[in-house]
Parts: sequence; C-alpha cells; structure tokens
Amino acid sequence: MGEVTGFLKWQREQPSRRDVPVRLRDWKEVYNDFALDKVQTQAGRCMDCGIPFCNNGCPLGNLIPDWNDLVYRDHWRDAIDRLHATNNFPEFTGRLCPAPCEAACVLGINADPVSIKQVEVEIIDRAWDEGWVEPQLPGVKTGKRVVVIGSGPAGLAAAQQLTRAGHEVVVLERADRIGGLLRYGIPEFKMEKRHLDRRIAQMEAEGTEFRTNAVVGDGIDIEVLLASYDAVVLACGATAARDLPIPGRQLGGIHQAMEYLPLANRVQQGDIEVSPIDVRGKHVVIIGGGDTGADCLGTAHRQGAANVTQLEIMARPPDSRAANNPWPQWSLVYRVSSAHEEGGDRLYSVNTERFVDDGNGRVRALVLHEVEMIGGKFEKIDGTERELPADFVFLAMGFLGPDRGSWLDLLGASFDDRGNMTRDGRYMSTVPGVFVAGDMGRGQSLIVWAIAEGRSCAAGVDAWLMGETQLPAPIAPTTRPLA
Repeated sequence: MGEVTGFLKWQREQPSRRDVPVRLRDWKEVYNDFALDKVQTQAGRCMDCGIPFCNNGCPLGNLIPDWNDLVYRDHWRDAIDRLHATNNFPEFTGRLCPAPCEAACVLGINADPVSIKQVEVEIIDRAWDEGWVEPQLPGVKTGKRVVVIGSGPAGLAAAQQLTRAGHEVVVLERADRIGGLLRYGIPEFKMEKRHLDRRIAQMEAEGTEFRTNAVVGDGIDIEVLLASYDAVVLACGATAARDLPIPGRQLGGIHQAMEYLPLANRVQQGDIEVSPIDVRGKHVVIIGGGDTGADCLGTAHRQGAANVTQLEIMARPPDSRAANNPWPQWSLVYRVSSAHEEGGDRLYSVNTERFVDDGNGRVRALVLHEVEMIGGKFEKIDGTERELPADFVFLAMGFLGPDRGSWLDLLGASFDDRGNMTRDGRYMSTVPGVFVAGDMGRGQSLIVWAIAEGRSCAAGVDAWLMGETQLPAPIAPTTRPLA
C-alpha cells in the first residue's frame, strides 16, 4: 500500500454537505467539493489488511485496495481503468450505493472504515473532467442481434457489455427518456441527471441503439421481438409496489412513492412547471423507513411541506453494531441521510390501522398504534392508538417483483414463489433465448446488484450466442427454474 500506516495517522473524512437552508432552495446535489489532496489522504487510509473483505462486500467485486493505492500515488488515469474494469457506471454507484464495501472494510472492525465510496466518485468525476472516459468500440461485429427491455442500471450494464462484445444491441424503454429509475425515481439532489446523460451519450457512440416510448405489449409484440432478435434481455425491474390495504386506502392524497417521485423529476427536466402532487404547506406522512422513503422526504422538503413524518414498523436501529450483527455483515445501525438532516420526524415501532376521511373524500389523518415484536410477529401495544394529521400519505414499503402484464403472461416464463422470474446459471429464463437481469429476477435490491447482474447476464447471453465468452460474470443468479 502507498501509506502502510495511513489508517493510524489520518481520520475518516467526508465532504461537507451544503447548508440545509441553501440546498432546500434548489435540487442540486447536496455535497460540497472535496479537495483532491483530501481524497488522496482518505485513499491512503486503506490498510494492508491481507484479505480485502471490501472486494467481497461489493457485489461488483470492485478492486478497491488497488484503486485506493493508485489514487494515493497520484496515478488517477490508472485508477479509473482499474475501476472501470469491474464497474460500468461508478458515477452512479458512487452517488447512490449505500456502500456495503465500507461495512465490510477490515478497518471498520474497531475504527471508522475507509471512505471508499467517496474515493470512487472522485475517480470517475476526475476521469470525465480530464476526458479519459471515451467510447470503447468493439473490434469485431458478431452479426448477432440482442434487444434489452428496460433501461435501468441492469439493462444499461447488460447493453454496454453486449455492445462491446460486438453484438447489435437495441434498448427499449417505455418512458420518454432513457434511464429507468435513475431518470424517474432518483431525486436530482441525490444524482443530477447530467451524469446519466453523458454516460448514455458514450453508449450511443459505442453503437448501442436506444428507443424510447417503446412499450412492449402496446404497439410492440413480444412474439415479434422473439422472432426478430437472437436473444432478449428482460431488465424491467421490480415495479409492483407493496400496497397497504387498510380502511380508507381509496381516499385522495394517498399515493405510492413511485407515483410521487417521477413527477418531481419531470419538473426538474422542464416538462412541467409544478408537480400535480405538490405538498407545499401540507402535512405529509411517509410510510416506510428505507431509501425510497428518504427520497420522498427530501422531495417534500424541497416542495415546502409544513411538516413531514416518516413511519417505520421496525424498532429504531442501535447506534453501533449489535452483538448479533458482527463485521463484515451489513451494519444494521441508525443512519441519518441528507434528507433526514433537513428535517422531519421519524417514528419507529408503529403500524397504521386506518386512514381518516376529511368528509370530502380526501385523507386528513391516519390512526396508528405502537407495536412490539413477540415470537417473530408484530403485536399491537394496547392503549397506544393515536391520530396523526396527514394531507398527503406516501407509501414507500418496497416492491413485490415485476408487474405481471399481458406480454409477460404471453411469454410463458416461470416465476418463483416471491414473484420474481426464474432463471438458470446463465441468467436464462425458462423460455430459450430470453434472459433476465436485475430486480426482475433478483427482487428489489441495490444499484450495485443491478449492475453486477447486468454484467453477469451479458456474459450468459454472449456465451449462449457464441459458445464462449470473455465477458466477466461477477455473480451467479439467485434463482433457478422451478422443477
């Protein structure tokens, strides 16, 4: 390593966030610039640990100690080459991934882990600034045609790998812009869309063709795609949102998170001036304590909500690792995101009983009660019922798998008992030539898993088409065809 004792000399440091009153006036990313000498110091904290558990903590298998050492030694061009060797889109993961690599950092056993995620994003941002990120054109064309349905991180990763392998790749996206959840779902304050746009431009220069407003089952028949292409990759995501079927669910003002967030994205894209779901001056309740809930929270702050409360049925996590959550597992600890720092209340160990009508068909409050875990089940604590004012309620309780529609039913592929599409070791579904990548086969997961699955799926497609492949396959699929 560049500085063997760096972890003893230097403390973990992260870039500061812009002041809350300032950043709530715009939708720009929340972090201030981080000086390059500080980045190198943080990279120098990477210790000579012998077995870098961070590599396995990352689903992509990122060679983290390698590019930490290169950054510390000021070899930035080599660092981006090493980073791109395992990760197609580090500008996405460096902003959006919760960093399981840092939870697995050996230094994190008894100290603050290395600032891996920050070093990663600084490498790719400098690479773009220096003009080091260029199209990688295939040396040979195979004559094989592949269609990728879905342009989220899994679909984009699969498409880029397959294009670079020499195949003719077309990506179909049902929305009016490419990017999937990266475009319509992730708020601008977490990732400005310019990062997405320039990566798509690189992929177009490499030969990937993108088609928007391309809705399979509505103008595009799956049978035609099967007949027209040598392979089909399904990367449509896990878009079936978990609902809350309790009394009052039909009231106005209650929305799924993915009904709310894309509209805010469209305002920032300039499509509309004001979101049809605007919470300015309103009481907002978010049901669900995960990342999607935090995205709703930050969005509500920027729209000027009067107050926001986020509900979570689980107990509040501890401030440090519990005895039953040892390193290098993902640390189940209390975290404060940038959105939580901006305001709002968080209530833990609560469950919603019903929504209250304002007399005009809209929600005015919800009734909740406290719960405790007994025998693996949540039990109501008697006498804890209370009303919580709510002009708007956003449901951010996760997703149950891909939307089941006419074209998926017509395809005839198998699904597992969790609602995900099944696939074999090559990522192929039960329909020959149809492959599945990302949340559609794995279930709702992290962006790093999506990219890793896209890369691995591309290797499976390439091997099936050509008899062999040189493409890397970082992970095996999590599901198998049903017997």
